[in-house]
Amino acid sequence: MDCIFCRIASKKIPSSIVHETDDLVVIKDISPQAPVHLLVIPKKHYATLLECEDKILLAGMFEAAKAAAKNAGVDESGFRTIVNTNEEGGQTVPHLHMHILGGRQLTGRMG
Repeated sequence: MDCIFCRIASKKIPSSIVHETDDLVVIKDISPQAPVHLLVIPKKHYATLLECEDKILLAGMFEAAKAAAKNAGVDESGFRTIVNTNEEGGQTVPHLHMHILGGRQLTGRMG
């Protein structure tokens, strides 16, 4: 498969890995939208959240987000997690991934 996130997760493309488990990697985003902008990427390919029925993997993504936010120093001040799904949902890479944003006041409150 020629998926860029599959190649990053399998380490065929170098990246700044900040956390890794058997099932996923957390990397620094190359086009950060905040002082802290990380991506949680499953090693197994799922094009979107809608394709993934692995509840253990999905829980692992949130556990990795918590650990990465703590390691980045934004766990106390706050951070945002985002999973964009499909084109209208803002997904630009067709591989399930979660954004972690923090390090500044984030606007556009959701609730």
